[in-house]
Amino acid sequence: MSDDADLLVTGGCGYIGSVLVRLLRDDDRVSTVTVMDSLSSGSPRTLMGTLGDDDVRFRRGDVREYGDVESAMRGVDTVVHLAAITGADSTHDRREETFAVNLDGTENVLRAAGKLGVENVVFASSCNVYGRATSTDIDETVEPDPINPYAETKLEGESLLRSFREEHGTDATALRMATNYGDAPGVRFNLVVNYFVFRAMTDRALTVYGDGSNWRPFIHVEDAARAYMAAALSPEDWPELVYNVGADAENYRVGEIAEVVREEVGPVDVTYLEDEHPGPSYHVDFRRVGRTGYEPRWTLREGIRDLAARFRGETTLDH
Repeated sequence: MSDDADLLVTGGCGYIGSVLVRLLRDDDRVSTVTVMDSLSSGSPRTLMGTLGDDDVRFRRGDVREYGDVESAMRGVDTVVHLAAITGADSTHDRREETFAVNLDGTENVLRAAGKLGVENVVFASSCNVYGRATSTDIDETVEPDPINPYAETKLEGESLLRSFREEHGTDATALRMATNYGDAPGVRFNLVVNYFVFRAMTDRALTVYGDGSNWRPFIHVEDAARAYMAAALSPEDWPELVYNVGADAENYRVGEIAEVVREEVGPVDVTYLEDEHPGPSYHVDFRRVGRTGYEPRWTLREGIRDLAARFRGETTLDH
């Protein structure tokens, strides 16, 4: 890729986007970053410190509106499509809206990218697509089994991306991201690690639904943003359509997360509640992404320690 890339980041005011936009702005290979966000869940505060020069631009728009998408995409050569309704469990009650934003929105992004000759599209998918997998060390060849609308839309979005790639012959990559955690300008607290740290910092019990045996892979939000940047700026290193993104050592049972938070943050009670509908459980293999040269820098323990330090106003870790 040339050293004057022009990028569009949809959902750039969200959790990962709030880190990614800063990384792109500070990269010498990037000329401009256009942030498109509806601000329905993201906030303008995530752009504090990034505006004022011509290198970061903001366009308010909704991915459900094709005209908004095409207008924001004009003049860019690479798109990182993060805009989505997240919070997998909550999408059971928002099925229609989830499909409209996550799937119809992706269709609009790919339609505009095809029309405008965009060279590379990086799509935010999720390891959540694996559902309740019985095997461990799940690689990209395992058949996904989504069990919530969020995961369904991510898997169908991958299918749209595959068709787009075949039709236009351009670079296109879906990153099946591990569950995020860690501080960011757009930090979310409806994610298990962040929520547990906040509860522990405020002397409240950590509630684990079910027996805590569900597996999840975890990745620090900065590492997630670095993966999107790598796939966006060095597509030649990311030739496959789909990559699991995370680290093999960062697969944890949910019950173990509570114990790590208790060890790193301080004494706190852990409560287990019966759950008739246990959520997804997937222990993921990340060897394919390692072949791109990418590897995460944060460990879960470091991220938990760092987030607690930020709550206390102490010196934080630097990666």
